[in-house]
Amino acid sequence: MRKFLTRAAAALTAATVAFSPLAAKAPAAKPAMWKLSDKDTTIYLFGTIHLLPKDTEWRTAAFNQAAISSSDLVVETVIDESNPASAAAEMMKLAVSPNLPLLLDRVPADKRAALTGVATKSGVPMVVLDKLETWAAGFILLGVTFKELGLDPASGVENALKSEFKAAKKPIGQLETNAEQFGFFDTLPEAAQRKFLESVLDDPAKGREQFNEMLAVWTRGDVKAMGETFNRELADSPDLRENLLRKRNANWNIWLQRRLAQPGTTMVAVGAGHLSGNDSVIAMLEKSGYKVKRVQ
Repeated sequence: MRKFLTRAAAALTAATVAFSPLAAKAPAAKPAMWKLSDKDTTIYLFGTIHLLPKDTEWRTAAFNQAAISSSDLVVETVIDESNPASAAAEMMKLAVSPNLPLLLDRVPADKRAALTGVATKSGVPMVVLDKLETWAAGFILLGVTFKELGLDPASGVENALKSEFKAAKKPIGQLETNAEQFGFFDTLPEAAQRKFLESVLDDPAKGREQFNEMLAVWTRGDVKAMGETFNRELADSPDLRENLLRKRNANWNIWLQRRLAQPGTTMVAVGAGHLSGNDSVIAMLEKSGYKVKRVQ
């Protein structure tokens, strides 16, 4: 079980809710950033990509100034890097259920060979995966995708920021606990969980092409295009969109409004898909009567 939790923790450390396939060398980026403020509070909202190619230049003078002026950092969820298996243990509390069908029976016939291959590469026996709810099996198998595409978990925006704020002895907070984040997956209808698992089995070349498109629009800060491309897969499943996007954005909208009652400057860094589109955090804040200023 310890070896299994270690593999699970590796996948979870790499990305909490979505994977980012390896992309080609990208030009210097200027990702979108907003400012929500009142007379004594400033909140910078920065859209991230959880994993990036090592050579991606995404920092700008405006971003650096925002980071320096922020007294703390808030991300989607914090995985304890000194004990990543603790996050995997939280997942396992929700992941195991009795009387589940075989995992192979939970994917279409044309996906079964791919599932068998990915499971073999993961090193997790199929008999173990069979005991997991479909969303959890998908999470574990993501580790194979990361390894085959040569992704370095340390290359993501959040990890870079966490290292920076930690070195400066600035607090790092989270919008969701590990358990809360897993709960959004755990409460998905089975059909939506299977869509998630099937996406893990997609051809890596297809994933690379899709991610290159995402990286391009993120790089130039094209918010409209981000709204269309970052959440494209969610559009095919209303349940995935509701649980993984709209519900979470609504929760974060409330958190941000409460944070405005506390003086000071903070940086909130979340996946760029949460800050673009009709159901974005930005749109929800504006509908609530708040003025959010684009500063990059």
